[in-house]
Amino acid sequence: MCGRYSLICTDDLGNRFRVPLADPPCRSRFNVAPTQVMPVVVHNDHNELVPMEWGLIPHWAAEPAQYRRPINARAETLPDRPMFRGLLRHHRCLVPASGFYEWKRDGLRKTPYYLRLRDAPLFAFAGLYDRWTDPAGSTHLTYTIITTTANDLVRPIHDRMPAILAPEAEERWLDPAPLMGDELARLLGPYPSAEMEAYPVSPRVNSPAQDDEGLIEPVA
Repeated sequence: MCGRYSLICTDDLGNRFRVPLADPPCRSRFNVAPTQVMPVVVHNDHNELVPMEWGLIPHWAAEPAQYRRPINARAETLPDRPMFRGLLRHHRCLVPASGFYEWKRDGLRKTPYYLRLRDAPLFAFAGLYDRWTDPAGSTHLTYTIITTTANDLVRPIHDRMPAILAPEAEERWLDPAPLMGDELARLLGPYPSAEMEAYPVSPRVNSPAQDDEGLIEPVA
């Protein structure tokens, strides 16, 4: 699964995702946790950077507290899950990121690892989003991150990883045209291990209250 990630906001964020930046610009986050609001890229005639809350509320939910709010959606079962099937057709999004965390179990101990791309300070997870309207008429935008099977680098740490889109695949993921044939499997497959790195980091990341650059620094 993917339960924590980082987004280091740089001046290149708008160019990287071909979107106008918000004013004020986004703040770098080193320990993004579920229920927090983060920028997400959607396509409505043109690409837009939209703030959304992590943890999906389906549009048909009468009362969100009665439903589990998924922070992840498995790539292999998206077309079969009623909660995700319609979103896969109409509400695909990019979740900008700079890296993500996974925890390696060693007996009773769990060691946090930070994983990132070697040569890309910004990349995108494949995501889905939805709009839920509360009884007062206010609209809430929420998203979930798609996960896939782990590649060779991630597998010793965790058996799942977020679906990282290749840059050339991002436009297709946002394109509202239906995904045909084996496109879904090709887009959402494990990212190449050779283009990634992983290293242990401080257990301070276990607390969502911790959010500073030191969290992504390697520890011995």
